[in-house]
Amino acid sequence: MISVQVDEREVRQMLTHKIEELVKEADAEHVFWDSAELQRRTCMSWNFIQDTFFYDPRFPKRKVKTKWLFPARETRGFLEQWLREQPSM
Repeated sequence: MISVQVDEREVRQMLTHKIEELVKEADAEHVFWDSAELQRRTCMSWNFIQDTFFYDPRFPKRKVKTKWLFPARETRGFLEQWLREQPSM
């Protein structure tokens, strides 16, 4: 019979490290998000985005001709902060 012991803390640390690497890699793929990417990343509709945080003066955005662009890193940071500020039910 074979017995295997697993250090759960070590496994959790390894998983956390790998997830962080993958998130950084995914973020590095885009310098800017467009409105479609913003909707995809947040799982929110364009109307919901506009109604909740789009007009927040801290929200990083730039309109280039007719297209809205959002710097990926700054936008992600804003969204994480914005979510922490929302009241929990």
